[in-house]
Amino acid sequence: MKLKIFPLLICLLVTFMATAQTADKKEAAAAKREAKLKAKGVYPVVKSGVNCGVLPVAGVTEKPDSTMRYKLLISLAIGSSEAEKAKDLNKGLAEAGRILNLHVAAGIPKSQIDMVIVTHGKALYAIFNNDAFKQEFKTDNPNMAVIHELEDAGVKFIACGQAMQFLEIKNEQLLPEVKIAVAAKVALSTYQLKGYALYELDSE
Repeated sequence: MKLKIFPLLICLLVTFMATAQTADKKEAAAAKREAKLKAKGVYPVVKSGVNCGVLPVAGVTEKPDSTMRYKLLISLAIGSSEAEKAKDLNKGLAEAGRILNLHVAAGIPKSQIDMVIVTHGKALYAIFNNDAFKQEFKTDNPNMAVIHELEDAGVKFIACGQAMQFLEIKNEQLLPEVKIAVAAKVALSTYQLKGYALYELDSE
């Protein structure tokens, strides 16, 4: 019996070490990216998060059509219910800000961009009003500045009613400007059928 358990323990140990090394590599890559954005990044619209930045590119030969209307749909499911992780700017919201910044930095007027962010899963905690966030995580909502900058740029926020039910989140816990849909899946299909380009932000 002991002989059978030993190889299993070795296998578990190897898996644990490999997972830890992968996590370390991801953290190192994220730190390197953040350092580069701090040093060289530009922030045409959303300025509050380092990772919302855009690196300047010289000699661009493929340019977008600045006369088009750009309809951008973000499916945002990145988030956490753990206080330690929730105290930092939501990585999905930072990336949504970066997507907006990238389009403007590419030469598309802000007035030509329509963006909708559909939040579901634990990403819903990021769009809590400050009082609700403080009650849940014992700290101010670190996402407020980015959310306000996105809203000032005309970005619409939608919450998934199904996820709210499963996570027992009440309407009044969310920011008042957030619209509530029966389901994220319905909101996503609706906007895709309206011609919105989908960006899925569901992993860090």
